[in-house]
Order: sequence, then structure tokens, then C-alpha cells
Amino acid sequence: MKTLAKWSVDEYHRMVEAGILCDRRVELLAGEIVEMSPETPIHYTTAKRSTKYLEELLLNKADVRFNGPITLSDSEPEPDMAIVRLPESSYSDRHPAPQDIFWIVEVAKTSLKKDLDIKTAIYATAGIQEYWVLDLSAKQIIVFRNPQNGKYVEERTFEEGAIAPLAFPDVLVSIQRLLS
Repeated sequence: MKTLAKWSVDEYHRMVEAGILCDRRVELLAGEIVEMSPETPIHYTTAKRSTKYLEELLLNKADVRFNGPITLSDSEPEPDMAIVRLPESSYSDRHPAPQDIFWIVEVAKTSLKKDLDIKTAIYATAGIQEYWVLDLSAKQIIVFRNPQNGKYVEERTFEEGAIAPLAFPDVLVSIQRLLS
């Protein structure tokens, strides 16, 4: 039986600063350094286009971060989008932490299982109130809300219409715009 060494966020940061991980696309998930899936063209394009769309909708309300790390207690994932509190200058010497995060968006083509299993548990355990998975294969958005005891209590799937994020109930996000 294998026993994996678990890494702390601090140890992970020291590895990054020392250049140990400089040529690797990795993220820290639940104490394990995990290779990130290569991005398909549709994944990258959808994530980038969705980021621009959310930036327009949330202008002067939130910072929409694209493919950047967030720091949690035992993880440092790099979600496709993290919608975080302003001002952006708050993150000059640190990555956003759970108290800074309104919601997370992951785009899934080849990473769906990891996004629905591992990342859902990590984000719920961190207390992130809302987590969206854009499932490109099924052309739907899975919305997770209300984390309790390391799990999201609410899960809904949308294929059309609009979603009002919990943090911004006056903002309607078009499902078609995110998935097209």
C-alpha cells in the first residue's frame, strides 16, 4: 500500500519560489501536487470568452480572475475563473482566499470528473458559497450552492436561461453566452 506525502500550502509556495515546479502545470489539491489537464482549444476559448463576459457584467462589482490560483487551507487550485472582491490590488502579495471569493467557475471538457468530484469537495470544504461547472460535452452548467460539512447541499443543472449568482442577485448571467 502506498502512502503519499501531503504538502502544506506553505511548502507548496516554497517549491514554487525555489523554481522546483517552474516547468510543470500543476496545482495543489487537498495536499497533493496534481498535474493539470492540458487545455483543449474549446476549453481555453470558452473560459477566456466567459471571463470577458463576466467582466462586462460585473464591472466595478468584482474582479474576474482568469486561470489564476486561489489559496485554501490545504489546496491551491487554479480555477478557470474566480470571481473575487475588489480591489484587485488586494492580491498583489497574496492569492484570493475563501473570504475574498464570491464564486468559482470551472470549464470542463476532459476534466469533468475531477471538477465534479475532487474540486467540488475542496471548494465546499473551504466554504466557497457557489461553484459552477460549465460542462462543454453536455452543454449545461451545474451550479453548486450552500456548502455544509464539506459538501454542497444544493445542486442544479441548467441548459438554458440565466442564473443570478448568490452574491449579485440583480445580475443575470446568460447560460447561452457562457456555453457558446
